[in-house]
This record gives sequence, C-alpha cells and structure tokens, in this order.
Amino acid sequence: MQRGILSVFLLTIILVAGLGVEASAQEGLAISGLSAGSSADYYQMMIDLVSGHWQKYGQLFTTLQGQWFGKLFLAVIIAIPAIFLLHYLIIGAKHFGHDGEQIYFFTLLNRIVHVFAAISFTLLVVTGLLTIFGSVFGGGTFIRTARTVHLVSAMVFVFPCFLMFIMWFKDMLPRMYDISWMFMLGGYLSKEKKPVPAGKFNGGQKGYFWFATLGGAVMAYTGFIIWGFGADLDTIRLYTIIHNFLGAAIVAFYLTHVYMSVFAIAGSLESMKTGYKSKDEVDILHSRYDYN
Repeated sequence: MQRGILSVFLLTIILVAGLGVEASAQEGLAISGLSAGSSADYYQMMIDLVSGHWQKYGQLFTTLQGQWFGKLFLAVIIAIPAIFLLHYLIIGAKHFGHDGEQIYFFTLLNRIVHVFAAISFTLLVVTGLLTIFGSVFGGGTFIRTARTVHLVSAMVFVFPCFLMFIMWFKDMLPRMYDISWMFMLGGYLSKEKKPVPAGKFNGGQKGYFWFATLGGAVMAYTGFIIWGFGADLDTIRLYTIIHNFLGAAIVAFYLTHVYMSVFAIAGSLESMKTGYKSKDEVDILHSRYDYN
C-alpha cells in the first residue's frame, strides 16, 4: 500500500515537473519566434502555448486507467471502512438522551430534498464503483445496466443538489471555529461528551457539502462529456482522469458521511425522519448553533 501511494505521489511530481519543463520550453519557443514568420504562425504558437498538446494525454490516460485507478478506488473502499471499524471498536458511538427537550432542526422540505439526494448519490457511488471494477463482475449486461443507472442517477441528482445548495448555502459557509473543529476532529477521538465548536453544521459536514455540490457539478459535467455529448478524444481522456480522481475523493467523503450519520452518533438518523434533534445532542455537537 505504502509503495503504491509513494509511486502515485512520485508520478504526480514527475508529471507536474514535466509539464512545467514543457511549458517553459514552449514559452521560449514562442518568444524566440516573435520576430519571425507570419502573424498567423505567431497566433498558432500562442494557442499551442496556452492549450498545450493534448495528444500527450493518451499515454497518461492509458497508464492511469490501466494500472492506477482501480488500485486507487480499491484503497479507498478498503482503508476508509477499516479506519472507521477501528474507531467504532475502540471509541464507539456517542449516545445522547432523546427523552428531553427536542430542537426542530430540519424542515420537511430539507428532509425530502435530502432523501432524493441521498438515494441518487448512493446509486451514483455504487454504480460508479461497479463501472470501475466492471471486469471483476464479468462485464456484460450487468455492467451496462449499472452504467445506464449511473447516468440516470446523475440526472436525478442535479435537481436536489441544486436545492441543497440554495437551502444550506448560508449555514455551510466556513467559520473560524470550523478550524478548531478540524483540529480536534469534532471530538470523535474521545469518549467524553464535551461541547465542540460547530454551528448547525460542523466542519466535516461543510467539507462534504462543498464536495458533494461543487464537486458533483464538475462530476456531472465531465461525466456527460465522457458519455459522448460532444468532445474530441483527448478531451474525453482528460475529463475521465478528472472524473476518476474527483470520484475517488467523493467516495471517501461519502463513506465518511455514512459512518458519521449511521454509526458514530447513535440515533442520528432520526433527525432526518422527524426533523428534531435532542437538546442534549445539539448543545454538545452544535454548541455554536443559536436555536432560540
């Protein structure tokens, strides 16, 4: 695992360095050609300097697609659950009383939109992973169906994703106390129940929100282009690389969100059913939230 991560890191460094050297060489070529040739040649050199030679993505795409993306996604879906299993066994879930005062936390519209977003996003993650590991399942009709469901789920997700962005934009804006939350990892590394600095949403939820909305928008755009909505081969290669790297990050955030929602806080899913959280839970996990 460590050797694989180190190899990816070194490959990234080499690629960045290589692109930098190439850009410098092209810049030198463009500058040296300012006084020679026609104006058409000059503008063509400027276009090449800005856009680069996308044909060279072919080898990078083949290497990543054939050797690294499968390993990257496999590392994510093994390492993240393994870490959380250890957390659950060592630290365990946080428990809060639900018999006392209840705070109205999520409106009916919030919950309906969240359900549609959760279902479509889950289908995106599952079918995306099936597509990545299609050869393991033998390809064929099963994987083709998964790809179709992936496309349909992406179309469905766009609408609740947009609504979530509108509904929770203000609450998801970063605050200074989010930095403190990040440093203490929300208090999840301790069995003690002490108030943690968080508003209606904590720093982790905010990170997932921005990844799911803005990252989801990039995923949707690149995914639709990959599916053949008009692009040359090299653009498709580049967008596939972006789609897969971003997809791996989103899967990691998704698994984290599922663990935190289902296992890390006992009974936390009830708030998405009823809209209410116990005052005990709000005072501890959302200590900066003004619910009065």
